[in-house]
Formats: sequence, C-alpha cells, structure tokens
Amino acid sequence: MSDHSDLLKPYVPPGFEPFWRETTEEAFAAELDWQRTPQTEYQSDTHTIETFSFRGIDGATRYGWLALPHLDVAPGMVWLAPYSRWSMLPNEYGTRAGMASISFNFHGESAFHQEEYKPERGYFAEGALDKRTWIFRRMYQDAVIVTRLFESLPQVDSSKIVAAGMSQGGGMAIWLGAWCKLIRAVVADEPFLGAMPFVLTAKAFRYPLKELADLAFSSLENEASVRKTLSYFDTLNQAAFCEKPTRVTLGLKDPAVKPDQVRAIYEALPGKRQLEEIDWGHDWHPRMIEGAKEFLEPILR
Repeated sequence: MSDHSDLLKPYVPPGFEPFWRETTEEAFAAELDWQRTPQTEYQSDTHTIETFSFRGIDGATRYGWLALPHLDVAPGMVWLAPYSRWSMLPNEYGTRAGMASISFNFHGESAFHQEEYKPERGYFAEGALDKRTWIFRRMYQDAVIVTRLFESLPQVDSSKIVAAGMSQGGGMAIWLGAWCKLIRAVVADEPFLGAMPFVLTAKAFRYPLKELADLAFSSLENEASVRKTLSYFDTLNQAAFCEKPTRVTLGLKDPAVKPDQVRAIYEALPGKRQLEEIDWGHDWHPRMIEGAKEFLEPILR
C-alpha cells in the first residue's frame, strides 16, 4: 500500500448526493428521441447488429450501435467506451453470449468511429473548473439516456441490465450503478478517475491525464477549482454509493490506473463485490469476459 493511504479513502464533498440525484433526474426527464437503422458493416452469427442515433442531453445528435441476440428476451449490457473519441465495436468484448448490448460514441462521431488518441483531441480539461460544466457530467447523462432507450426495448429484460466498460467506461459504469435505478449490476475493468488526490501527488503526468493536470496546475485558483470538481466525480466517492453487485478488475502492471487506486475503489463498494487482479497492463484481457460471465450468471439468473 502507498504511503498516502489517507488519500485512498472516500472524501465525499458537501452536496454530493443531491448533485448526482439532480443530474440523474435531468437525464430521466429528457425526451427520448431516437432512430434505429439497419447496417451491413458489422455482421454476427449470434446477434443482429443495428446502428442508432439519439438526441443527447444537450440537444446534439449522437450515434451508437445495438446488438440483439437471437432470443425473444435477454439480459442487457450498456457498454461504455474508454477515454477517447472512438467508438467501441461489437466485438467479443462488446457482445456477450446470450446478452443484448448497446454502446454509443460520447462525442457525436459515428457508431463505429476509430481514431488514434492525440492530446489535441483530448477533452479531459473541458469545463473542468466547475462541476456543472465538466464534460463528464454531460457524458454521464447521455449514458443514462441510452440506458433508458435500451430498457424500453421488448427484447431486453429490463430487470437485468448491466453497466460495463474499461478505464473511463469502467468508472462510468460504477457511476451508473450508484445513481441509475435501471442498472442491476456493474462490471468495471480497470476503472478510471479513482482517488484523484492520491493521483495528483505525482510529480509528472502522462496523457491523457496531463490534459487535466496542465489546467489544474496553471494557477492556484485553477488547482482549487479542479480539485473541487474532481471530488464530485471521483470514482472512489461514487463507489461509496454503488450498492449494486459490482465486479472490478485491476492490472498489476497498469501504468494508467494504478493498483492502489482500483483497490481503494473496490474497498469503498458497500454491496456484493468481486475483485480480480490480473498480471496485465492497461488493456483488454480475456479474463474480463470470462470473469464477468462467472460473476453475472447467478445475479442474472
């Protein structure tokens, strides 16, 4: 354990719970406006894959895909993207046997958009001086809207919807588990944005976190504002409110999301939980599929 163990505990700020309840209620009050479209780019022997567009919380159009298994009704997985402007794909991670899946691009790119990360395309610092304007609030609200769209489908068992993802997606899955009543369970692989006071003790930062650090440490005033914003979003604080069954994985060689951060998130979870440590870096691993299946089977039975 790090010498900074005091920075690896929840530090929930005043007004945290009302802020997230209001944020979530806004997303539930938004009108559902979406269209589904057949597509031929991605095919599957086990799922019918469609694309869709929807109106986000800010009125902008965003795009995603839907994978429905060849079953009358199935459990569902809301599949959230890592930090990027790319879209998750309906591959072996995005589609799971016997489950429906839905995923979307957070930034208005196409359903299957792919691009390499470049700092100039980063968004970590966008609106970060205030909790109401940080981009992650809008992104979370869009994830709630997509969960509502998903839950409305007759092919999806509305009592068996899982929030899942890796890194950014894993952290946001925990946020959904904490506040979105439609979520039954959470699968958070290498969840991001945990124990940020601990993270900010570093002397140097790597991208994409450096985007945020550059803003925070540009002035004492900005540092105070960014730290306040982070306290409302920190996945460590969110985990303290996530009572849904939650599986967490960490990479023992992960340079981006340190094992201490993930262990702290796990320890903060108040409900049924599982932690698997993988001798791996910050990347996909087959155990993220296999372990999730083992964890979810008795919950979604």
